[in-house]
Amino acid sequence: MIDAEHYSYAVYADPATAERFDAARFGGPIGTLIAEAQERVLMRFLSPVPGMEILDVGTGTGRAAIVLARRGARVTGIDASAEMLTVAARRAQAEPQLPLTFARGDAHSLAFPDRSFEAAVCLRVVMHTPDWRRVIGELCRVARRRVVIDYPALASAAALQAAGRRGLAFAGRRVEAYRVFSDRVIRAALESRGFRIAGIDRQFVLPITFHKAIGSRAFTTHAEGALAAIGLLRLAGSPVTIVAERVE
Repeated sequence: MIDAEHYSYAVYADPATAERFDAARFGGPIGTLIAEAQERVLMRFLSPVPGMEILDVGTGTGRAAIVLARRGARVTGIDASAEMLTVAARRAQAEPQLPLTFARGDAHSLAFPDRSFEAAVCLRVVMHTPDWRRVIGELCRVARRRVVIDYPALASAAALQAAGRRGLAFAGRRVEAYRVFSDRVIRAALESRGFRIAGIDRQFVLPITFHKAIGSRAFTTHAEGALAAIGLLRLAGSPVTIVAERVE
């Protein structure tokens, strides 16, 4: 049984958190850079998007779902948080012709038949969810062709921040004590469900919090470009976004 008191449910059930989520994640020059990169990766991994039936699991405030619907996909966005969905619906109302539906739903038990969507997308969820293997299993179950997920890499600076947060959680502090993953573990989980990794994107070598503290798009672009040029992005880039394709 999934623990409803787990932070991944409790934190996002707060209306104030839902209201400020977009500004915290995608605000400012680095937030804008993250949003733009996310859109490019989704288009590259899911192309051709027009007419595609996509399930966005853990849609939050609907950013990815709205981006995909704007590009012509028929999107269903689900989230366990009614508060986050309220913000998502308000954002979607500004573009009422989008082929987009939002509904309550839990990533651990998707209320859809097997292979009922051409693709399933799940961003910034696997790292937080109580039972990540079960979530990946559900994504693979409902997707006919492709699954897109992201995760913070074990071999990255994110691992240090994750270890610190987990230490604070153990001490009783209320923090988002997310996980980090090795590529091998994610690959094995997907392969056990009949999927193989077909594309990988790694975003930053330096921590996102560091880039946001600097607050300069030019610095981030040049610094990350230099680190990528010497091979560090391939070795220690995070977060990692992957697309997996069904092979059975």
